[in-house]
Amino acid sequence: MCYVRQRRRSQVRAMKTNPFSRGCRPAAYAIFFLAAGLAFSAGTSPEFPDPGHPHMSRAQQQKLGLQAAAQVYQQVPVLPDSSPETQYIQALGKRLVAVIPKDRSWPYQFHVVAQKEVNAFALPGGPMFVNIGTITTVDNEAELAGVMAHEMGHVYMQHSAKQQEKSALVGGIANIVGAIAGGLGGGVGGVAQTGIQIGAGTLMLKYSRADESQADAFGAIVLWKAHYNPMALADFFRKLQATNQNGPQFLSDHPNPGNREEAIQNEVRAWPPENYLPDSPQFATVRAHAPGVHAYTAQEIASGAKNGRWQAENSKNGAVFRGASANGTPIALVPAAPISAVQPSGKFQSTDVDEAMIDRPDNWQVIPGQQSSVTIAPRAGASGGAVAYGVVIQSVSLSGGSEANAQQVTSAIAQGLESGDSNMKQNGNVETITVAGMPAGSLQLTTVSPMLGQDGSEQLERDWLVAVPRGGGKAIYFVFVAPQANFDQLKPTFDKMLSSVRF
Repeated sequence: MCYVRQRRRSQVRAMKTNPFSRGCRPAAYAIFFLAAGLAFSAGTSPEFPDPGHPHMSRAQQQKLGLQAAAQVYQQVPVLPDSSPETQYIQALGKRLVAVIPKDRSWPYQFHVVAQKEVNAFALPGGPMFVNIGTITTVDNEAELAGVMAHEMGHVYMQHSAKQQEKSALVGGIANIVGAIAGGLGGGVGGVAQTGIQIGAGTLMLKYSRADESQADAFGAIVLWKAHYNPMALADFFRKLQATNQNGPQFLSDHPNPGNREEAIQNEVRAWPPENYLPDSPQFATVRAHAPGVHAYTAQEIASGAKNGRWQAENSKNGAVFRGASANGTPIALVPAAPISAVQPSGKFQSTDVDEAMIDRPDNWQVIPGQQSSVTIAPRAGASGGAVAYGVVIQSVSLSGGSEANAQQVTSAIAQGLESGDSNMKQNGNVETITVAGMPAGSLQLTTVSPMLGQDGSEQLERDWLVAVPRGGGKAIYFVFVAPQANFDQLKPTFDKMLSSVRF
């Protein structure tokens, strides 16, 4: 038994293909992986770490990642979902995602970039891009799975959100997205040198060595649970480090946290024996096909991005990002629900919302928000900060002072919504109405609903903005929200809620 353990250890060091067995190591022995903050008793299966709780919500991270991913599709050549490489990467990604606890997982997406250099990057909330150059460089499927699992670790640990908290760029989601857009398409000099990696690097603000250790530890756990050799992750990074082949930007964005091989080996040594999978037939097929795919250098990609080449070619080739609308507005943040699931009851109850009282259907919940906002919505109509059905109520201070009238206040709020990350568009002109005996402005807007339609495609959302000046440069506004197809059905409920408002 001890002889088998020693023989397997030798094989792991030499070939990195066979399992590492604990053999007769004493049961009380334990390994503590300081860099990642994980500890496991000898012989116990590894458990995923606690990712922590950054201030940026899950919905904000998903929205940010989807907006950035839509920008990526405008800046680089992306293979369509029908390509063999993308189908394989998506299947491999699905296999890796399956081992992550669902309550801590993310809606990961997997895409392939037609770029020769080695790179892979994951955006907040889950969108991931893998270069063709990575597929052609790996020696086996476990190495490719290791690169992907490592990137998934950055999403799981929410490193981008945590880095944003430390950055002077933080000024709200809109400012962060603006910084991303500038990095992806605005910095012509930097982009001309390294292509999209500069944009992705700007988004990620460069991972720290501690981040890399955590992503390594997470990736190793994913590999082990998916029956791939965790040492393949260290093998890939060591190979790039030794040869510097096609990977300077990748290595720059992923600083070596130390002795990766030793750290991962120490981790694996504490886990139960595992029979690791060999390369799949699909990997062999794609590995042989990928070198024939027309790929571009970073320099060529940067040049094409300046004249809009990739946006046009991606559209022509059917490489369309499904996670956001054409203007980058993220969709499908709220799971699709039939109208029966959001129907208001006929019984109303009074609710205190900061500076006002309002009656609401008793089967709609009250959801406190940030910056003096409250959402009233059916349970199936809102999720993670996104609202598909309901009303958002917000108290604000305006720069117009106490002299601004209802129309001016409503117009100012509408302009703020239009210029923000909601991408709302005004539909018609401001009308003057009365709310609780006070002059108010009423305006119709449209945007893309965060809930897909019943046919699985994006749908328009109708938003009814009502703003009431409160004097002293203050105002309170209501945005009644529903998909355009269902808005008229809910309008009587919205009217009843608005007529019940009292200050």
